[in-house]
Amino acid sequence: MSLTASLFRKYLDYRLRRIDRFRRHPAEVQAEQLRERLAEGRRTSFGRELGLERVRTAEQFAAAVPRFDYDRFKPYVERMLRGERSVTARERVTRYARSSGTTADRSKYLPITGASIRWNHTLGMRDAVGLYLDANPRSKLLAGRTLTLGGTCRFEGANLVGDLSAILLHETAHWGYSMRAPRVETALLEDFDDKIDRIAAECAAQRITGFAGVPSWNLELMHRVLERTGRRDLTEVWPDLELFLHGGVEFRPYRRAYEQLIPSAGMHYVQTYNASEGFFATADDLGRDDMLLMLDYGTYYEFRDGDRVVPLEGVETGRVYAMLITSNNGLWRYEIGDTVEFTSTDPYRIRFAGRTRQFINVFGEELIVDNADRALEEACRRTGAVVNEYTVAPLYMAIDRQGAHEWIVEFAAEPDSRERFAEELDEALRRINSDYDAKRRSTIERQHLTIVERGYFLGWLRRKGKNKVPRLVNDRRVADEIHRELEAR
Repeated sequence: MSLTASLFRKYLDYRLRRIDRFRRHPAEVQAEQLRERLAEGRRTSFGRELGLERVRTAEQFAAAVPRFDYDRFKPYVERMLRGERSVTARERVTRYARSSGTTADRSKYLPITGASIRWNHTLGMRDAVGLYLDANPRSKLLAGRTLTLGGTCRFEGANLVGDLSAILLHETAHWGYSMRAPRVETALLEDFDDKIDRIAAECAAQRITGFAGVPSWNLELMHRVLERTGRRDLTEVWPDLELFLHGGVEFRPYRRAYEQLIPSAGMHYVQTYNASEGFFATADDLGRDDMLLMLDYGTYYEFRDGDRVVPLEGVETGRVYAMLITSNNGLWRYEIGDTVEFTSTDPYRIRFAGRTRQFINVFGEELIVDNADRALEEACRRTGAVVNEYTVAPLYMAIDRQGAHEWIVEFAAEPDSRERFAEELDEALRRINSDYDAKRRSTIERQHLTIVERGYFLGWLRRKGKNKVPRLVNDRRVADEIHRELEAR
């Protein structure tokens, strides 16, 4: 075992004790997080503006600080971008995760502080690995390297701006260099095709035991590795491969594709929730499909259900909430745009349920991403299909037709019958979502399928400068754009 691996094992013992503490005392730990954020905030212009020196309790905090979305928070970001210190965080912020979101073209600059890099994002990735090793004491993960496929970043004046993954690689290049691949200069190349070609060349002969990143981008990299090596699957390239730390999107639609690429009973898939706004959760039990909410990462959580906002101890299992964070990134009661469902409150575990703006409710069907992912998984299992990507949009009612949903789907492996796939998908949706079933019996007809060629969505993402395909869109902006592209070919 390398010195780095030996030190990590000792560090793991410390972190497991800390994690056990917030599992057993979640309210106490969250109260500590709020006190720390208030102590920092009182020394910022934001804190002075909102009178945080008078705030002591969670109730006072909720009354004193309004809820923010990006548009409302943007004036503070603009001040930070100009170099002003102590705006919403104590330090001068010089790193920003730039995100265009999934349904808007507007760029968002999300602050990343030094504190959040140390005590949130990188701590989260270390804990994800640590919890996996604790559950798998015979793991050989640390005997090899973890392949990390990130995005790109560049300096805009004094500010480092780009994908979160690239900024973290840039800022933590010194940490764990002997356990990570490829070289940082390769990982940060701007041209995606050049990057994955070079990664394939650099890493094919290395001992890769794990990889991490967004499923869609990694899927393309894995195909490129097989093309370069001429191997049938990745177990022939990297026989010790055992772990994929994935995040960014729900993994369910990609699982079958990965199982075909890595046909190994020893392969494990660990979901993480590492967003541009912060690292929030990681799987802690490989027998479950949810994640442990991490409570000591410098983040105080609140959850919105309609107009009602509750702290962590006010949530209920089985309900879907929009998540608000107050964090060491300098974000205050900031609604990040994600929704989560609580699966447990002892300890607190969540499942990603979708985006607040990603749903379809044109006909009263109230379809959310979790419904669509689960139905798609069932249709694939029943028909042998493997789906790379998909997006769904409404088809509006007309004089000569009922309304419907249009599913634009990219297959990695075709179903035994497209007609049967459509039937299975529709039946699964009706079982999962009673509102959809009711509308199918009255207002809308079975979904329409549009099939695009393999690789289409990856190209679409690159043309749009995005890293996530919007799953559900409540209008036809994305769908109509795709149809225009297809017709222009």
